[in-house]
Amino acid sequence: MKADIASLACPVPLPLNSHVVLGHGSGGRLSAALMQEIFLPAFGNPVLNTLNDQAAVRVETGRVAFTTDSFVVKPLFFPGGSIGELAVFGTVNDLAVGGAEPRYLSAAFILEEGLPLETLRRVVQQMAAAAYRAGVSIVTGDTKVVEKGSGDQIFITTSGIGMIPDGLELGPHHVRAEDRILLSGPIGEHGVTILAQRDGLEVSGDLVSDTAPLTDLCRAVVKAAPGLRTMRDLTRGGLSSAMNEIAATAGVGIALEERRIPVSETVMGICELFGLDPLYVANEGKMIAIVAPEDAEAALAAMRTIDTGAGAQMIGTVTANRRGSVVMRTKFGTDRVVDMLAGDQLPRIC
Repeated sequence: MKADIASLACPVPLPLNSHVVLGHGSGGRLSAALMQEIFLPAFGNPVLNTLNDQAAVRVETGRVAFTTDSFVVKPLFFPGGSIGELAVFGTVNDLAVGGAEPRYLSAAFILEEGLPLETLRRVVQQMAAAAYRAGVSIVTGDTKVVEKGSGDQIFITTSGIGMIPDGLELGPHHVRAEDRILLSGPIGEHGVTILAQRDGLEVSGDLVSDTAPLTDLCRAVVKAAPGLRTMRDLTRGGLSSAMNEIAATAGVGIALEERRIPVSETVMGICELFGLDPLYVANEGKMIAIVAPEDAEAALAAMRTIDTGAGAQMIGTVTANRRGSVVMRTKFGTDRVVDMLAGDQLPRIC
């Protein structure tokens, strides 16, 4: 019996509906509908609106900073932030702590078949608001769709371009003994917020992620501290990883004071409950700055004038001892070596 030819034909994709289907990644009509109905209304700007395969942008002459990052956080939305805001602020912050002025972002989306389009729309709108807050434009991007079960709702990769002012040279290789280490505020809030959401913890008090752009804070430090050596945002691996990376790269020792490192009672309580160390817990709106000793007080005062640096503290000193190591003087007056995290305390936090 001959097969009905009509039954063998590929079905015509349906119009944009309530959930992501494989056709949204086809490059055809459904892809165009996704761009016109979700992405352009949120991200639209003169560069993106041309819908070219590349973004033609104007930049000043000088040094260009370029970075890229991927975001796979679970859950997608949490108190204080979302995967969309992380995707913007995470890339912006990588540029800002290098002394660059963030300018442009790209955004690539991996969507799982079956994702509600309303969820995607919400993520995109929050990305647009975050980009506006950070003063950057999303000028190009891409979308791919994978079969149901091959992903986890949505993954986002963002890349960013920024301009580094003439004469500004930052990096761990500039760090010297006697330099001071400044921390912008309480640590561990992002990682603990994600943990609480996943485990359904009912937490007394306000526990929200610190997800935020650090551009204003970095500008304030650059302006206040001619002897600024380096800055670093504290994401995966937390304060410990950043300190260990700098100590190893610069070939110096780092001496921290536990009593000076701010940790909220809520964060400390949850860390104790789960056997976590706040030094290793991720942040998404905190940074450290290492400055010459004579600039420490001015830089600290400048940080405290910015909302994201209101809780700034001087937490330690760079030393010529125990090069490549981080040692913390505990609240009990003993010394503790703070090693690099061996594994992952909490996966998929950003």
